[in-house]
Amino acid sequence: MSGDVYIIGSGMTRFGRLLDWSVKRMSAEAVAAALADAGIEASAIEAAFFANAAQGHMDGQHMVRGQIALREMGIGGIPVFNVENACASASSAFALAVAQIRAGEAHIVLALGAEKLFSQDRSRMMSAFDSGMDVGDAEGTHARLRALGAGLDVPNGTTSPKPYSAFMDVYAAFARQHMREYGTTQRQIAAVAAKNHHHSVHNPLSQFRDDYSIDDVLAAPPITYPLTLPMCSPISDGAAAVILASERGLARAGASRSRAVRVLASVVQTGSDRDPLDVRRHLTALGATRAYERAGVGPRDVDVAEVHDATAVGEIIQIENLGFCGFGEGGAFSESGATSISGAIPVNPSGGLESKGHPVGATGLAQLHELVTQLRGEAGPRQVEGARVALAENGGGLHGIEEAVACITVLAR
Repeated sequence: MSGDVYIIGSGMTRFGRLLDWSVKRMSAEAVAAALADAGIEASAIEAAFFANAAQGHMDGQHMVRGQIALREMGIGGIPVFNVENACASASSAFALAVAQIRAGEAHIVLALGAEKLFSQDRSRMMSAFDSGMDVGDAEGTHARLRALGAGLDVPNGTTSPKPYSAFMDVYAAFARQHMREYGTTQRQIAAVAAKNHHHSVHNPLSQFRDDYSIDDVLAAPPITYPLTLPMCSPISDGAAAVILASERGLARAGASRSRAVRVLASVVQTGSDRDPLDVRRHLTALGATRAYERAGVGPRDVDVAEVHDATAVGEIIQIENLGFCGFGEGGAFSESGATSISGAIPVNPSGGLESKGHPVGATGLAQLHELVTQLRGEAGPRQVEGARVALAENGGGLHGIEEAVACITVLAR
């Protein structure tokens, strides 16, 4: 069975340091917002996919996270699936919810992502990401990834003396590789961060809402060259949810067709072994090709995008993979203003992971919440005018020389 699938409701919490919020509380707030947006009761949900990556590590809750998070809000007696797929957990849950509807197994389905990463135990908090790589070869993996940035001198005083996630070393290596191969500059990377922080000023759910100039970003405390603090996503808590429906579910819910957003494609792509410079075989580039073919659109048809900018250089790499500019051109393209809200292809109008926040298990659905808001014309001062086709890219983990998984979603009014 196949047919159109729609998003009829979306909602999210604010992202940030929510020390007194539990996973249950965050989940309940996001689901309540999505149900209210769809105009339905919890009893209408026929299946649920719950995304989370770190609760087992943080508080020891394994195996039945979704069932426990959902029961107290009256969602039970239905299939509940737990989804863990690193930083792409939420968009993976969304892809599975779409497949559930297309298979005819349900007509109204919830996809929910929630993550609580802040803790008074800083060592536990900082180690939450360690298993996003091959723990059986941790030293070898780190060495291979750091080697990607070889051949570019690292200036003295550009590494933080404070602890930071090992993932930042990897993103710094990606950045130095891009700088070495294409002439990308630290200032161009800073332009991405400044743009995203500027966008976040108008997002009331964003973790940070401070405006930064490019010079502010460059002068900020270093993390590891060429990355400074505003170029990097923070540790965050939060939750996001969307409710999907088939044509029958849309009618059953009585949802407004004018506010329903159609899912054109939802693709999950895993990485493969390749030469580091064979960028056209990057998993996101391959996944994007599949998504565009399935959606019947191309890069030039996309009006607005949310991409996985765990660091600012990640956005540069991903806009190239998605075909918004040529390979190696992402730095100059970003510095030109093309990815700002008024630019040729607005990217991360929400503020992106760098400023909106990155609660790992919720991130992908938060991207979709932003795009649904954009396609409905309800984004206020950060609205992209005339947005009709939107794309989200959400990556997760590291394996080999790239992310372990990437999800590409294409939506339309």
